[in-house]
Amino acid sequence: MQKPLILVTNDDGITAPGLRALISYMKEIGVVVVVAPDSPQSGMGHAITLDSTLYSKKVSVDLEDDAPLEYSCSGTPADCVKLALQELLGRKPDICVSGINHGSNSSINVIYSGTMSAAIEAGIEGIPAIGFSLCDYSWEADFKPARDYIIRIVKEAIENGIPKGVVLNVNIPPLNKEELKGIKICRQARANWKEKFDKRTNPNGKDYYWLTGEFELLDKGEDTDEWALAQGYISVVPTQFDLTAHHAIQDINNWNL
Repeated sequence: MQKPLILVTNDDGITAPGLRALISYMKEIGVVVVVAPDSPQSGMGHAITLDSTLYSKKVSVDLEDDAPLEYSCSGTPADCVKLALQELLGRKPDICVSGINHGSNSSINVIYSGTMSAAIEAGIEGIPAIGFSLCDYSWEADFKPARDYIIRIVKEAIENGIPKGVVLNVNIPPLNKEELKGIKICRQARANWKEKFDKRTNPNGKDYYWLTGEFELLDKGEDTDEWALAQGYISVVPTQFDLTAHHAIQDINNWNL
């Protein structure tokens, strides 16, 4: 049987340790092609490049004999997937995996996530897609404890398919292998960022700002991604990119419009 073609991307950049770990895991499953940003693109959401040129080139990051075909891209994570599907791949991939992100993309964070936006872009094109994130922002984070779970999730997605219009958002707690309790299929927790701007002045007298804030969990449910992560489970949230609030249609129809 032909091995599955796996498109691997991320938002932390093509040299990020999380991406290198994901590549090594995916090589155990199929043929890997990497298209990833040439520099960090965290927090870019679903931004795409419209008003400037987009560049891509083949790169050699790994020196192993079985190193995959890799391209760096000057654009955003969504750009990477668009370019991969339209220009760089010889055929439609069987699955797109994005990550492993350095930091959480659970709850409201999915809105801002470049990691998930790359996966969502693939999903829009009808390709099964998964975004993986480790809840550890350190560049030296240990991705190995979740290896077997990541491989299992991807294999199941290839074998069974992912429902049309759905992309999986997978978040992993920063625990040792022995501490990970398993996988929970969850809903997205209701939460928000209580944001602040740290205002400063540079030596030339010009004001500038650093965005800061605190994560505010507003959900006490025991079926959410935040609850699962706190209990030591890997959370899997089926995420849809149809943003229609279907439950509100009837209410709005009752307006005098």
